[in-house]
Amino acid sequence: MENLTLLFEGFGHALTPANLLFSAIGVLLGTAIGVLPGIGPAMAVALLLPVTYAFDPTGAFILFAGIYFGAMFGGSTTSILLNTPGESASVMAAIEGNPMARAGRGAQALAAAAIGHFIGGIAGALGLVLLAPLVASVAVNIGAPDFFAIMVLAFVAVSGVLGSSRVRGYAALAIGLTIGLVGLDPLTGQARLTFGIPQLADGIDVVIVAVGLFAVGEALWVAAHLRRTVDRPIPVGRPWLSRDDLRRTWKPWLRGPFIGFTFGSIPAGGAEMSTFMAYVTERRLSKRRDEFGKGAIEGVAGPEAAASASSAGTMATMLTLGLPTTAIAAVMLAAFQQFGIQPGPLLFENEPDLVWTLIASLFIGLVLLLVLNLPLAPVWAKLLRVPRPYLYAGILFFACVGAYAVSGQPVDLLVLLAIGAVGFLMRRYGLPVLPAIIGVILGPDAELQLRRALQLANGDVSTLVSTPLSVVVYLVIAALLLFPLVGKLRKGRTPTPPEPPRERVGV
Repeated sequence: MENLTLLFEGFGHALTPANLLFSAIGVLLGTAIGVLPGIGPAMAVALLLPVTYAFDPTGAFILFAGIYFGAMFGGSTTSILLNTPGESASVMAAIEGNPMARAGRGAQALAAAAIGHFIGGIAGALGLVLLAPLVASVAVNIGAPDFFAIMVLAFVAVSGVLGSSRVRGYAALAIGLTIGLVGLDPLTGQARLTFGIPQLADGIDVVIVAVGLFAVGEALWVAAHLRRTVDRPIPVGRPWLSRDDLRRTWKPWLRGPFIGFTFGSIPAGGAEMSTFMAYVTERRLSKRRDEFGKGAIEGVAGPEAAASASSAGTMATMLTLGLPTTAIAAVMLAAFQQFGIQPGPLLFENEPDLVWTLIASLFIGLVLLLVLNLPLAPVWAKLLRVPRPYLYAGILFFACVGAYAVSGQPVDLLVLLAIGAVGFLMRRYGLPVLPAIIGVILGPDAELQLRRALQLANGDVSTLVSTPLSVVVYLVIAALLLFPLVGKLRKGRTPTPPEPPRERVGV
């Protein structure tokens, strides 16, 4: 009850004209930043840091939070309509949202994403109010073996359920893990797969990989088949959700926040891990599994709700422990320190007005984002009426601009085109793209956690199963691997019923 009282006091400060203006500017900037691939909320907040030094700290952080949540909304727009993820957390929106858009249901996919973000954000913000200290204490007790086990679960779960076969799923995962190895060894500093190019020493940014595999690969695939198919404009569809859509989405909207807030609170992949696990959950629980990969609305609603709740979970860990679990959280932590404020267990006692006003502004920003994005869904969907040659030329232009914006290196453009060629070949040979993205995002973190665990245990491999959480996770992994085999064995042992005797036809 005390937290709710403090939250209402925070609303009193957040609803002032100045703070409302900061929130509105933040969500608008965040939406625009999410639409453009490559920029990202972390870069936007970093660029705005010098500008906000003259601001009141409360207004500055309301602006940053608005950018953070707005980028989550905006990133799903280009993922759904153009198959171009603006943020790595919006990769899942492209898997099911883009097929929906190509089938004339782009407005419905955008509406499902917007409502999912709103529900996930509200649930995550409530979790921040009620459960932040509890989640933070649990996150502190999770060690390197647990992190590694969770990431292996993500590898197995997603790679095993996508594509036409498990072998192709794991082959795509291997491609992603290989791309993730590019750069310097995090412990020894040895260059790996850089081919003597110094610009690759920091590795390949995940945005470049996501845009290359999705946008450039898709553009090359369309260009290769453009003359074989009739170019017809894609219909926009109805700008509202039907009863069947609502029946299929309300459960994913409620399940996604639980997954998102939990994974967002621990340094185990952030919003990317949350969206991956939410997608796998919805695919497992759905009664229409055959629609996944072809435009299942559950695959948009659940992951997008998880992504927004994950942002609130990240804020919980950053505010209560001073532990940044994503790039944007790290930049916001630096901003706190620039203002002479140290996030941690004492922040809620030392700066209660700032913290609770910031949390209250999250609710306000989410309402503003919903009001902004729902009416614009059919407007955004009209982008699909642009003839495909012009549409994909624009996609390639923005993809190149986004890749160059990551670090300002021309080498990034060559890397983008090379990865786009890999994406084209993956489509040609039926390899799913998502496991490759997972390998790039989680591969380096999984390697770091594995080596850290082995170092602490002096090379003893048994340390990987030395905690209750890791044992439970590995049992789940074993079940995921063995369950399909058991099903095949049962089918093989089931006796085939004898054919009924044929009637003899007399002559």
